[in-house]
Amino acid sequence: MSDAVTWMEDADLATSNSLRLPSRARWLVSVPNAPAAVDALTRASAKGLTLWVLGEGSNVVLPPRLDGLVLRVSDEDIRILEHRGDSVRLRVGAGVHWDALVHWAAERDFWGIENLALIPGSVGAAPVQNIGAYGQELASSCIRVQAVERTTRRICWLDAAACAFGYRDSRFRREPGSWVITALELSLRTRGQAEVGYAGVRDILSELGLAGASPVEMVRAISTLRRRKLPDPAELPNAGSFFKNPVVSLATFEQLRGRDPDLPGTATADGIKLSAAWLIDRCGWRGFRRGGVGVAPQHALVLVHHGGADARALLALAADIAASVRDRFGVQLEREPTDPVGPEPAGASAPDGPGWGLKD
Repeated sequence: MSDAVTWMEDADLATSNSLRLPSRARWLVSVPNAPAAVDALTRASAKGLTLWVLGEGSNVVLPPRLDGLVLRVSDEDIRILEHRGDSVRLRVGAGVHWDALVHWAAERDFWGIENLALIPGSVGAAPVQNIGAYGQELASSCIRVQAVERTTRRICWLDAAACAFGYRDSRFRREPGSWVITALELSLRTRGQAEVGYAGVRDILSELGLAGASPVEMVRAISTLRRRKLPDPAELPNAGSFFKNPVVSLATFEQLRGRDPDLPGTATADGIKLSAAWLIDRCGWRGFRRGGVGVAPQHALVLVHHGGADARALLALAADIAASVRDRFGVQLEREPTDPVGPEPAGASAPDGPGWGLKD
């Protein structure tokens, strides 16, 4: 792990977000650890700069210009802290690519995150929306999160309860601009049982001739399934699922089912979870294209960037999709990708022009 702090002025962020939206940052700083993040926060505050945090940009909609400081945590260290009985405790830097961590764990026969294979983004972004797929979610394996509280610049360890994880949700998502996540501690297992209850998992295992007897087999199966259902951001830029699956009351679900008997729904502790993809598809959006943005032909939940557009065009399309679902079904969709946020700093505006000493 490098301890270097790197600075870049007028940084191009087009390749730093999976939607490949054109965007530039006045300053970009990469920090290797929490103390370096504290130093960057202090410098940004002293210069009156707004600060944003960016991982791999896989769950964010970047505007054309971020006129401030963008901070990225570059810590790519994976370390076993404790191996006791069937339990393994890991410390993982926020800069680790999430899928690389999944493969690292699977190759060591560690169970717990194998169904989260091929989810784009960094480890530091995973707690924000409590990433989940095919019957697993981060909250089930997360012991605690190291983060810098931006207002006080304290380095904190927040346990899972303090993170307040929910469905595609967490304290970090509900308190945007308040935290810089720098590392995670995870609990995995050396003995486990494959989670195969989610639709399509058993079928893909059977097709591939796999029993799901190891994390490696599950990673292979889940990766195959995801590649078939979702476009690869490297080939067709996207941010994965653009909308959350909405949860409605049983009464609302029964009313909707009265009009659309094939409407799928899953019972949860909070109500009935609907398929946002089904709702969007039923409104006729799958495969739709408007200029440089559109909806993936493989999956109605994925908005894509064909090129030549920006965040405004993408968000306008998302708003039209949400409005059509609301008008037809009376259900409000909430998008998963966030806007980059950062509280406005106190003090005077930063000077204009290069060479004014941000790094000094």
